[in-house]
Amino acid sequence: MNTLFDKIWDAHVVQKLDGGPQQLYIDRLYCHEVTSPQAFDGLRQRGIRCLRPEKIFCMPDHNTPTHNQDKPIQDPVSKKQVDTLSANAAEFGLTHYGMTDPRNGIIHVVGPERGLSLPGMTIVCGDSHTSTHGAVGAIAFGIGTSEVEMVMASQCILQQKPKSMRINVEGKLGKGVTAKDIALFLMKEMTTSGATGFFVEYAGEAVRSLSMEGRLTLCNLSIEMGARGGFIAPDEITFEYLKGREFAPKGADWDQAVAFWRTLRSDEDAVFDREITIRAADITPMITYGTNPGMGMAIDASIPAEATPKALDYMGFQAGEKLLGKPVDYVFLGACTNGRAEDFRAFASVVKGRRKADNVIAWLVPGSWEVLRQVKEEGLDQVLEAAGFEIRQPGCSACLAMNEDKIPAGKYCVSTSNRNFEGRQGPGARTILSSPLTAAAAAVCGVITDPRTLL
Repeated sequence: MNTLFDKIWDAHVVQKLDGGPQQLYIDRLYCHEVTSPQAFDGLRQRGIRCLRPEKIFCMPDHNTPTHNQDKPIQDPVSKKQVDTLSANAAEFGLTHYGMTDPRNGIIHVVGPERGLSLPGMTIVCGDSHTSTHGAVGAIAFGIGTSEVEMVMASQCILQQKPKSMRINVEGKLGKGVTAKDIALFLMKEMTTSGATGFFVEYAGEAVRSLSMEGRLTLCNLSIEMGARGGFIAPDEITFEYLKGREFAPKGADWDQAVAFWRTLRSDEDAVFDREITIRAADITPMITYGTNPGMGMAIDASIPAEATPKALDYMGFQAGEKLLGKPVDYVFLGACTNGRAEDFRAFASVVKGRRKADNVIAWLVPGSWEVLRQVKEEGLDQVLEAAGFEIRQPGCSACLAMNEDKIPAGKYCVSTSNRNFEGRQGPGARTILSSPLTAAAAAVCGVITDPRTLL
């Protein structure tokens, strides 16, 4: 009668404190440059080392520029953070993939693609979108800086066990509907606090039909519903994706691992604290109109009458109006949400044989050097360049205003990233979240466009 969440969590509990949190063993800690410096300082002050350095992987991503990465970073704050991570990793004997290392990229893209994130694991990082790694069938969640230090020192963390929720998306997805649209639809239905206190298991025919990259997108956005994390039971799609990757088991170890991974599923009679079923047929291409990811609607719908006036004022929109046909200034393809090869394929499928609109500035940013390699290997770079697009170097880029890629105040950006908060992409920037297909449609039409009309 156990859920998959119970099975993985309970197998990692080292100790239970009466009436308090549980001590949870952590299989993998990821560190980037933003939330780790204070944790390393804490270890230094206590005169201790990392307990299991081989379980910890470091790489810069938030502050990295997306061009001229072979030259010194111009912004002094960004440079200091990136340099500090490199120095800390060297001092504490940790694996570090620096800026131009072919294994570098956004940490939540690199983990799965290198086979560092595996089914049945517990995975943490000082970053809310750590839930991405749940797509491989792991319990993955973001933690605070003091908790990062705790894991470095003990390979364990004190946590209250969340409640469990299952979201079933049943039926087949319609034309032009992607994993990003599923996530935006769920946030619209449940709001950005609808899953607070829960760990979400995604299930159902539509979820099982998603590629691994689509599943990574869906799990990435779990945190935007307020969930502690989200994950998907591993299956043949998972195993096929992981096989042969650098850190995945090999030979007889692989066969043994897959045999165990096949047991990682919720029991038929498992009882969840909450269960929700959504019809895939109800989901269309989605777009946001407000200042949190839950303020979304079908791309051909009108902004609802109950929309928050403050959000509409910031965005320059009005209740009752449609967004179709609204001019766009910027388009951003990338982030740990949609910066994978599949996302570039989707974008290229729309722009092929067309030209970028003159009024649009487009930033196409792969989530890792491996993604960039795939894009070139498949010839997608030639398709994109023929349509007037330039591919930048890997990094978090315009997902958040911590590097050079900032959207100017008042400008509209159709973005494949995960958050549309006020100022998220730059002071005064206006962010409209969408799938790569919808972003591509806006890029070639110059206005918000239903991608189904171009497919």
